[in-house]
Amino acid sequence: MTQKTLLSFGHGYSARALAALLIPAGWRVIGTTRSADKAAGIAQTGVEPLIWPGSDVSGTIRNATALLISAGPDKDGDPVLRRLHAQIADHARQLKWVGYLSTTGVYGDHDGAWVDEDTPLTPSTARGQARVAAEAAWQAIPDLPLHIFRLAGIYGPGRGPFSKVRAGTARRIIKKGQVFSRTHVEDIAQVLMASIQQPRPGAIYNVCDDDPAPPQDVIGHAAELLGLPLPPEVDFETADMTPMARSFYAESKKVRNDLIKRELGVVLKYPNYRTGLEAML
Repeated sequence: MTQKTLLSFGHGYSARALAALLIPAGWRVIGTTRSADKAAGIAQTGVEPLIWPGSDVSGTIRNATALLISAGPDKDGDPVLRRLHAQIADHARQLKWVGYLSTTGVYGDHDGAWVDEDTPLTPSTARGQARVAAEAAWQAIPDLPLHIFRLAGIYGPGRGPFSKVRAGTARRIIKKGQVFSRTHVEDIAQVLMASIQQPRPGAIYNVCDDDPAPPQDVIGHAAELLGLPLPPEVDFETADMTPMARSFYAESKKVRNDLIKRELGVVLKYPNYRTGLEAML
């Protein structure tokens, strides 16, 4: 029996969490990276690193059971399809599962209201618009067993508010009515694993926790857990922020996650930011 093989493009934070579930289940995982420095770190996790772009991956694609695409679009569109569209399209029927990691940014701004997988895509940022185009490009490949995962704000070990709170550089940015959904990286991994075990080509899933919350509440709770003073409140209008950081506040919405529970049977390990942050400590 041929070993099940996942080829992971842009093998990053979420992909590593999935690999930690697949490898003990007998999967071979190959992860692409642009840098030799990162390749060494990937190898330490039991994943086979592959420098790409820069090497021929057509044979690897032919032998893959599944693909995971974490690499985001750039100014010229989807970087994987730009180079490998023909090879992936040729192998589409042989693949059992393809996962594309997108973002809840595709829904745009809903003024704090709820959205689900059927909500029309009306992104207000260039980043969100690029994601909509990338989703459509993957969906256009005939016979590809594509599953799209729209991820909320990702946090987990090594990614969270604690370092800034400890360093005294955290701020609670206040924008009236602002609310975000977020998701713990281990919950992303278990959603992907459940989908691999129960493929439904064409499926789209929101991946987030049960508790959309204002960002200042998360920073405040982190400080409380550390026993440190509450970081200062700063009004969004006057806050000194990078254009990238400011763009996140352009959209406010609460994201529904009923489908991952109903269809994939997922029980979230971290249903809200409080349980997630407590586990990280």
